[in-house]
Amino acid sequence: MDVMELGREVLRELDRTLTAISPQEADRLLAAVMDAPRIFVAGVGRSGLGAKAFAMRLMHMGRQVFVAGEIVTPGIGAGDLLVIGSGSGQTATLCAMAERAKGAGARVGLVTIFPNSPIGRIADVVVRIPAPTPKSSSAGQVASIQPMGSLFEQSLLLFFDLLVLQLMRRTSIDSDAMFKRHANLE
Repeated sequence: MDVMELGREVLRELDRTLTAISPQEADRLLAAVMDAPRIFVAGVGRSGLGAKAFAMRLMHMGRQVFVAGEIVTPGIGAGDLLVIGSGSGQTATLCAMAERAKGAGARVGLVTIFPNSPIGRIADVVVRIPAPTPKSSSAGQVASIQPMGSLFEQSLLLFFDLLVLQLMRRTSIDSDAMFKRHANLE
């Protein structure tokens, strides 16, 4: 397979994965994001990069958003929302964050492969992305030509971008308005 054939197959995988996400689950997460006065995002590894990209776009929309673990991130509190991207839903540091957030009165949203994971069981909102993972030998998982968790991580980034598009439409914020908040110390 040449690079273009591989690209077409990856796009087919992404299409199958994204269209299998429950619209109802996505709507519940969208509502939680819209209702939260402050949004915190968390993830580790490549999933963490997707979560940070989501935080950046929320900031561009004028939302008060923080990346958990950054030195300037304040404490989470009642009414806030913690959005976690975690394929396994059981990463120890993210489990601890979710428990702390709940203890502080915040809501927790999880985007994951495994809704019944430890984080999924305490989350208020869970969105399942049906992608394969090397961390589980679960029967019935879809196959991917991509290594490790790539399909989940790509789908997570695209799913968050789709949420941003929905937020833009519901709040009538356009790209021009968002660009005014773009970094200018580059």
